[in-house]
Amino acid sequence: MHVKVVTGDITEIEADASIVNLFEGVGQPGGATGAVDRALDGAISRLIESGEIKGKLGDVALIHTLGRMRTARVVVAGLGKQPEFALDKVRQVVAEACRFLRKKGARRVATITHGAGVGGIEPEQSARAIAEGAILGLYTFRKHITRDPETSDLEELLVVERDESRVGQLERGCRYGTIVSEAANMARDMINEPANYMTPSNMAEAARQMSADYGLECTVLEREQMRELGMGALLGVAQGSHQEPRFIVLHYRGDPGSQKAIGLVGKGITFDSGGISIKPSEGMAEMKGDMAGGATVMAALSGIARLKPRVNVTALVPATENLPGGAALKPGDVVKAMNGKSVEVVNTDAEGRLILADALCYARRLGLSPLVDVATLTNACRIALGKVCTGAFTNNQELVEKVIKAGQEAGERVWQMPMYEEYKEQNKSDVADIKNTGGRFGGAITAAQFLGEFVEDTPWVHLDIAGTAESDKEKGYLVKGATGVGVRTLVGLTLALAEEQA
Repeated sequence: MHVKVVTGDITEIEADASIVNLFEGVGQPGGATGAVDRALDGAISRLIESGEIKGKLGDVALIHTLGRMRTARVVVAGLGKQPEFALDKVRQVVAEACRFLRKKGARRVATITHGAGVGGIEPEQSARAIAEGAILGLYTFRKHITRDPETSDLEELLVVERDESRVGQLERGCRYGTIVSEAANMARDMINEPANYMTPSNMAEAARQMSADYGLECTVLEREQMRELGMGALLGVAQGSHQEPRFIVLHYRGDPGSQKAIGLVGKGITFDSGGISIKPSEGMAEMKGDMAGGATVMAALSGIARLKPRVNVTALVPATENLPGGAALKPGDVVKAMNGKSVEVVNTDAEGRLILADALCYARRLGLSPLVDVATLTNACRIALGKVCTGAFTNNQELVEKVIKAGQEAGERVWQMPMYEEYKEQNKSDVADIKNTGGRFGGAITAAQFLGEFVEDTPWVHLDIAGTAESDKEKGYLVKGATGVGVRTLVGLTLALAEEQA
């Protein structure tokens, strides 16, 4: 879908439908909604008076214009209570309205800049949120469905602005919103793929295609190269699968004169059966999404490359399956990570931290700093925070605060979890330097403490997206399936760090 800014009056724009809005409790619409109300001979006011339009968040009311406007239909979208209004509500409102209009067969839709008036939101931010809400909210994954869709695609969204002096701001907002939401949808596509279509080799090929499309540098390490580097933890996980492991390295060189580079590390388990410590069969199909962290950092780099900040960024993705083959790791085995630390594998289903251990060691060898890793790491984090928040763990308070701020601006909630030294006790092993799980209690924290053993003093944030990587229902700009969470946060963080360096 194409999002563009046009100048004019919403009452005079030619489209299949127009979107206006209303705060809850407002009896007489003003601004652009008031102008549409007058063009419709007070139809909106009468529907408010009758109680049919209430302005509650998520409410969508359809009015047929019957020739009184150049659009055939008008949607009045509820913004909720004005004191509770925030930028993320714009994304939600636009997503719901656009999905509603897609079901009605609309292909060309016009919208006002929601919240840019009495809502107190900057016009550029409103335009950004409009683009994000529409593109994220209209996402579908139909690659393997042969029947025709029931509705046609919404092809064009027009952001209507009367003041020509604000057009440049709105165009910047739309461009940013389009780029980051298309990047998030790229991650969604990868995560939603069945595991037989998104093997480690397929993931590496996607990285190569991404490098060609966006001018990135791509290197893919194969098993023998990993062995030479001493990546025993990653290779230990990989040894149960017939699929060859891949270690993906993507570079964005936005500041070629600098040796510094930000590191983004993503877990790339393309299917996780649990290995010998096998998972229950119920819900195992969802484990095709255990490479969501890897997809996130790859997709984020595509967005960064399109926005072209003056900064260097490297994405690392250790990619493998975790299967219970005859050669698979056994509980009680000991593997050695790239930095020489020995790890007792007490549970083969705690494999994500093993492959990330070697990836974080490799990131340190490249001199990447700061580091942010993203992983569907622990069910414990999903139990602790549900599907609302991503868990953040850090050794650097200043860095995690920047990550949380970037998440707030993206509408992706990030909650900082504790990293007290006492939790490390649970990871102590009697036969190796460390064991790969500290047990049930504080499981998300002990997993993060395990990763911390491999970053040492490098500023680092670990994002556990186990609860937020998938949605089981359609709500706002989330659709059922992969959410693409973290992509927009990482892009925003990178731009903020680039500004600091500048």
